[in-house]
Parts: sequence; structure tokens; C-alpha cells
Amino acid sequence: MRRIVTASGVGAEDVVLEIGPGLGSLTLGLLEVARRVVAVEIDPLLARELPATVTARMPARADALTVITADALRIEDLPLQPTAVVANLPYNVSVPVLLHLLATFPSWQRGLVMVQAEVADRLAATPGSKIYGVPSVKMAWYADVTRVGSVPATVFWPMPNVESGLVSIRRRPAPVTTVTRAEVFTIVDAAFAQRRKMLRSALSGLVGSSAAASDAIGAAGLDPRARGEVLDVVDFARLAEQFVPRISTPPARPGDRSDR
Repeated sequence: MRRIVTASGVGAEDVVLEIGPGLGSLTLGLLEVARRVVAVEIDPLLARELPATVTARMPARADALTVITADALRIEDLPLQPTAVVANLPYNVSVPVLLHLLATFPSWQRGLVMVQAEVADRLAATPGSKIYGVPSVKMAWYADVTRVGSVPATVFWPMPNVESGLVSIRRRPAPVTTVTRAEVFTIVDAAFAQRRKMLRSALSGLVGSSAAASDAIGAAGLDPRARGEVLDVVDFARLAEQFVPRISTPPARPGDRSDR
């Protein structure tokens, strides 16, 4: 846990958002260095026990902890604006949680999260990689993402059947574009829905034909025969700028607000 805290770069002025604190091992490590920790826990029993654990083991820092019993995928407000996110994320929802936190709480500028090893690789993948896909592009909209370490299964109890990876997140400005994030993400989803298809085929359903898609892709300065896996997030923004005016009713993304 201390290795994770050290790698996160959290300091005495930080308000850290932790997701899924569980029994509080990482929480205690964060409280050693951060100004405050806001822990979001979906399990009511664990959420009730966490303050007692901190009071028993680190009484001088008990007042620096705020526990919120909530689903991290649905939380929209926090009592404090976080400056960092450090978490051992629930593996089955790690990507949606990260994207939700990036979209909803712009105050945090850096983070370090532990996820399943394969997911860590996908989040940090770059264009041209076989594992580059939707999570890679959407994370790149918000931040620079780097795989910074591994965590063996043997350090967990009970020991899982998967390896874990540490991912560093450094927020940066979104690409400059005339379209919204939701519109760009619509193009990303379509491009990877059948990742082996050329862009002109993968995106044809948005504008009615392969020829129309080819025209839009060419207008964006890209090759209609290329595949989504070779494009970076800026390329996808350029595609969206050409496709959105050609789509009579752009597909809506539930829960994705265009003002983000």
C-alpha cells in the first residue's frame, strides 16, 4: 500500500478521492500523507466500519476521513473537491468508474489506480497496438495514461486468479474541436464495434453508405481504408467534425452530457 501511495505523488495539500476502500488498507496509507481522504464505498457494512478502523489504528487522523456510502458510477457531488484519485478499483467496473470520475470531477489532475493487468495495458495502449481500443481512446481524451508497475496476486487476501497493474493518470486539456465529447465518443464506439473493418465500412451506418463515409473520412484528411486502431484521439475528433453534420440525428449516449 505504501508503494502505491508513494508512486501516486500525493502530498500534504492533497484531497484524495478513493473508490472502494474496503477494509481500509490503502485508506490508512493515504491518511499518512494527504490532507484529507474522501472514500466512496458502495457496501454499507464496510462503509460503517471504515471510520472505526481509522479511529482505532490512526486516531490522530480520524477527522481527516470522509466516508460516502454510494455507487461510484452514480455519484455526482462530493463534499470536497478532490485534487487526486488513488484507488484499488473494483475490477469489473474499473473503466466506467474512471471515465465517470474524469468527466464529473474536473478538479483532480492526477491519479494512480490499480486495475486488472490486462485492463492496465489497454488503458495505456497507444495507436497501432493490438490492445488499443475504446478505453484507450476515451482515456486519452482526458489524460496521459502510463502503466507504471505490477502487483502480484500473492499480496492479496484472498489471493485472486489475476495479476494487477498500476496506472498513472495525468490530466491534460481535451483536444481542441468544434464538436462535443459525446459526439467524438460516438465515432470511437462505431469505429471499434467491429475493429477489423476499415473505417469506411465501420462508420457507414452513421451516414447511410460506405461512399458517404469515405467522403467524410477523406474530408478529415484520413484514409478510408484505415482501421480505428491506428487513429489517435485527435484523429477521432477530426472525424467527428466531418461526420456530425452528415448525421441527421446523432446517436445519444445515455448518461453522457455534451457539456463535459
